[in-house]
Amino acid sequence: MTHGGSNENEEEIPNPHHSPFPSPGSANLDGELDEAILSFADIQADLNYKQAKDALRELVANLDLTPEERAGLDPEIEGLSTMLDKLERTVVQIAVFGMVGRGKSSILNALLGQNVFETGPIHGVTRTSQGVNWRVERSPLDGGEGNITQLTLSGIGQSQIELIDTPGIDEVDGQTREVLAQQVASRADLILFAVAGDMTQVEYEALSQLRDAGKPMLLIFNKIDQYPEADREAVYRKIRDDRVKELLSEDEIVMAAAAPLVAQATPRSDGTMAVQMKRGLPQVDDLKLKILEILDREGKSLVALNTLLYAGDVNEQLVERKMQIRDKSANRLIWNAVMTKAVAIALNPITAIDILSGAVIDVATILTLSKLYGIPMTQAGAINLLKKIALSMGGISASELLANLGLSSLKGLLGLAAPATGGASLVPYLSVAITQAGVAGFSSYAIGQVTKTYLANGASWGPDGPKAVVTRIIESLDETTIMGRIKDELQEKLLKVRERKKHKNSSELG
Repeated sequence: MTHGGSNENEEEIPNPHHSPFPSPGSANLDGELDEAILSFADIQADLNYKQAKDALRELVANLDLTPEERAGLDPEIEGLSTMLDKLERTVVQIAVFGMVGRGKSSILNALLGQNVFETGPIHGVTRTSQGVNWRVERSPLDGGEGNITQLTLSGIGQSQIELIDTPGIDEVDGQTREVLAQQVASRADLILFAVAGDMTQVEYEALSQLRDAGKPMLLIFNKIDQYPEADREAVYRKIRDDRVKELLSEDEIVMAAAAPLVAQATPRSDGTMAVQMKRGLPQVDDLKLKILEILDREGKSLVALNTLLYAGDVNEQLVERKMQIRDKSANRLIWNAVMTKAVAIALNPITAIDILSGAVIDVATILTLSKLYGIPMTQAGAINLLKKIALSMGGISASELLANLGLSSLKGLLGLAAPATGGASLVPYLSVAITQAGVAGFSSYAIGQVTKTYLANGASWGPDGPKAVVTRIIESLDETTIMGRIKDELQEKLLKVRERKKHKNSSELG
């Protein structure tokens, strides 16, 4: 080797200042940049897809629902598992909608190249949604210039395209059909909407509702073989320019003849010729290309986004259901605590024990509510929370304290005077006890409602702080109604207590 020349076997040392991209004068610059941008887009799509799978796996694994919380949401919960399986297998779902007789099933059969979906003249042949995996066979298009092959989403491996047929949107039992359509549309990645001529009001409304699902959509003007070319173009322009101008772009409208009828001469027995209409070859190449163009352009990201949207919607329903059930359980728990406190205070004539028993019940209520909302809390934490709520309640806590101090003393005197008065003082005693218990019960109810709000918000007072939250809740409570209910229930409970005591005394005397 000579040091003055170059050796073709010698490894070239890269120049650190040399850009890996072509110089501005390179003819390949645009192509190189396009390739680099596409590569970046593929990487981003892979990341989105992985994040969607991870998020859905975590959601499915951590549902933790009681039978009561699951009730009525089984289809949505099952849908989460279906969507996860769809991500794992890289399945792209394409659903077709339309009125009866628009050729929905024929369109899917034409895309498949075989009669899989049920078709026929009977009104409403498709009773439930049907699905089948679509593996596109290699077939020449555009005079052999292009081929459709099995779609492979980059970086994922070979994917499956699932075609889903749905009942007609104008079927009998429309409410069931509407629910079915909503369920299918929420899970589908691409929506096909079939018409067979100028659109009706029903079709426009259905198309608008499906558009709200936020999914990519293609409007298929099917059965074009039934129109002369001039009429066909006129109908197409009417749909494009008048009917769906606000909903779809021109690129989202495609013409097709899924099951065309072709006139064919057939010899008769007498030697003359008769014309018979027979099924011709489907004309769906443009539709296939449109579908594959959408999936090739945004396949993985589309599936990931749709999955997350569906999962987010289901999760929102589950959270709402959980909160509704917890709210009902919390209200029952709070009211039980209110009545326990009211009865304890009404029956106890000693002031110090009144105050102490009331505080113990409030702390126990806070601890029980924290378990209900799945937020760990110690007894010390519950006491601190009760103090904070009591300070923020201000006037109510003061009124309860005054009621306990003043009414407990009066109640004690009336109780002591009962033997001397022959039991006559028990009537005013009961009145005072119920009044005191009503005040204490309302305070306990307010504390419970504030605690419930705090825990439902994730053990947070939010940006407004505790005083604002407490004030807002207190103002929303109807004190007269709540105290009236407490007094009514308390009178019933005290009456039952007196009856039991009388029965016990009678039994002992006997």
